[in-house]
Amino acid sequence: MSTLLTPTVDVRRAGGRLASRLSWLDSKHSFSLGTHQPDPANTHHGLLLVHNEDLVQPGTGFDTHPHQDMEIVTWVLQGSLVHQDSGGHSGVIYPGLAQRMSAGTGILHSEKNDPYGSTGERPADPAHFVQMWVLPDEAGVAPGYEQLEIDGELLSGGLVTVASGMDRHQDTSAIRIRNRHAALHVARLRPGQQVILPEAPYLHLFVARGSVELEGTGRLDEGDAVRFTATGGHRVGATGPAEILVWEMHATFEL
Repeated sequence: MSTLLTPTVDVRRAGGRLASRLSWLDSKHSFSLGTHQPDPANTHHGLLLVHNEDLVQPGTGFDTHPHQDMEIVTWVLQGSLVHQDSGGHSGVIYPGLAQRMSAGTGILHSEKNDPYGSTGERPADPAHFVQMWVLPDEAGVAPGYEQLEIDGELLSGGLVTVASGMDRHQDTSAIRIRNRHAALHVARLRPGQQVILPEAPYLHLFVARGSVELEGTGRLDEGDAVRFTATGGHRVGATGPAEILVWEMHATFEL
């Protein structure tokens, strides 16, 4: 990581994202790696390598596929997602439940908006979620899985740490990721409520729902993102009900 960073606030609008559209999937990609022809200027920010916003139609989803040496965090906004992997883990991810899969030496998994529950009926709505990939500190570790219900903490309206590998979050209720330089915070904001972003060499702010006002920048709408470098401490205020995802990162890498 460079020791001399230029403070920047780089706004990326929702409509500027790369897109993949299939009969069952509508996916918006913040970064180009692995999705389209690689753009050397848009492969990652800090330690964040993938930031996809996905809509998966009922009864469909991602069939079993492999991952290796990646920390994958999934945050559901609407509906539910059924997870199964080769490590024997299975479960349903829903809004307010944080989930992390460590691919490590290699893992196979699937994610589907499948029929589930006592009735066996298909869900009526698409599953809407954000999936984020962060490189681990160390390659070749054993695969792992963790999920945690965090809905109650989000009622406070402040920034809640939902996934972290940082030492200072060891005693919080956040799920652990295998990178000591990264943490994901989420806030569900009521109209007029404000939070202050952490200060870090790299921050990534994503508006998952609603609209907010970013101090010094202005209005951000649903799907908009901001990449901060060598800055922080900005105030974010909700103009209506809103939800934001904030990655705090104290390192980066070069591809």
